[in-house]
Amino acid sequence: MEAERHVLVVFPHPDDEAFSSSGTIKLFTQSGVPVTYLCGTLGQMGRNLGNPLFANRETLPEVRKKELLDACKVMGIKDLRMLGLHDKTLEFEDEEYLADIVHEALIELNPSLVLTFYPEHGVHPDHDAMSNAVAIAVKRLPEQDRPTVYGKAILKNSVELIGEPDVTIDIRSVAEEKLKAIKAHKSQTSGWVELMEKQLKENAPEIEDWLYRETFWTYKV
Repeated sequence: MEAERHVLVVFPHPDDEAFSSSGTIKLFTQSGVPVTYLCGTLGQMGRNLGNPLFANRETLPEVRKKELLDACKVMGIKDLRMLGLHDKTLEFEDEEYLADIVHEALIELNPSLVLTFYPEHGVHPDHDAMSNAVAIAVKRLPEQDRPTVYGKAILKNSVELIGEPDVTIDIRSVAEEKLKAIKAHKSQTSGWVELMEKQLKENAPEIEDWLYRETFWTYKV
């Protein structure tokens, strides 16, 4: 990995960071690189309420807040900023307003790298709204001051549209922490993650590939 000055992570929902980039984040925090995470919402509209059920629509925001804090502890993130936006409404927010929030963080922190979804390749409208805000905010900076942006593209045909990812990070040394970060989001992942663990024990190659490598596309602003 490149030596970084400060890494800014921008995702809309608790658990986006765990699935997409928790191994990479852990490698950075382990090496002493400061990481700041802007998490847009508490995912309060999430359909999963635990398996077996242990949350309800009223308790879910607090449940997910605690899960996010626990996941950040696993990843070593000490600067978590919960933006208090409302889940599943980000696509309706003024994009300049969202960009203002990210821009303010860019000015304050001067990160050398931003991790987010790849704009227009996030599947979920909230994913695309936040990554679009990152693109606008970074573009406001003078070209020489712009951080590198690693985008996570998750459309089924992303490779067909934008090519293979140009960044592959070996996270084998922190794979256990990645799994712990995902498991911290218990209301969203219980049941599913146990199946992943079973397949891992059976040495299923597709699970090993998912757990031992994280890939990104450099987004040119």
